[in-house]
Amino acid sequence: MDTRGRRKQNTRGQGDLLREEILTAGVRMLDELGDDQALSLRAIARAVSVAATSVYLYFPDRDALVLAATERCHEELVAAGDAAEGAHDHPAEQLRARILAQAEWAQTHPGLYKVLHESAVHRRLGMPFKEVMVERTRTAVQRCMDAGVAPRDDALTVTIDLRTAVNGMLAQRINEPDLPWPPITDQLDRFLTKLVGLQL
Repeated sequence: MDTRGRRKQNTRGQGDLLREEILTAGVRMLDELGDDQALSLRAIARAVSVAATSVYLYFPDRDALVLAATERCHEELVAAGDAAEGAHDHPAEQLRARILAQAEWAQTHPGLYKVLHESAVHRRLGMPFKEVMVERTRTAVQRCMDAGVAPRDDALTVTIDLRTAVNGMLAQRINEPDLPWPPITDQLDRFLTKLVGLQL
């Protein structure tokens, strides 16, 4: 039997390593495709040199893998925002840094950002982990209000308005790159000024 190109069987205890390789390959392919419906578990199996049945041991179907991949991406997005916010002391600068970090991540990973916000898996299975990003942003908005650098309002409502504007703008930039877009920082600053009330 010709076994060339086949992956050596994992030794006992290395199942988590294989799962990580499969997930990493899935994330990479989703970023390239920008469409979870175009993702094939068999293609992922080929990418990591395992039989398709090995992928199904960890992810019973495509939705399960897409859900795990989007959760991984969301964690990266939250971490990027946290790091950016932590580099500043002023509440307005913290909020602005968080939003800019989100935009930079989306520009670096347009396919993943598209899947994260447009995948039908969200409608079928839900993505409750996204609540973390909402709460981080709401906390940053509330901090601006408490410091008197933004008008008093319902912080959650303002956060939802801001996220709707930012996510919509980033999605349009990804889907319609040929439009005469203004500098992204200028557009984000207008959102922060008009929707949050920051004086930038």
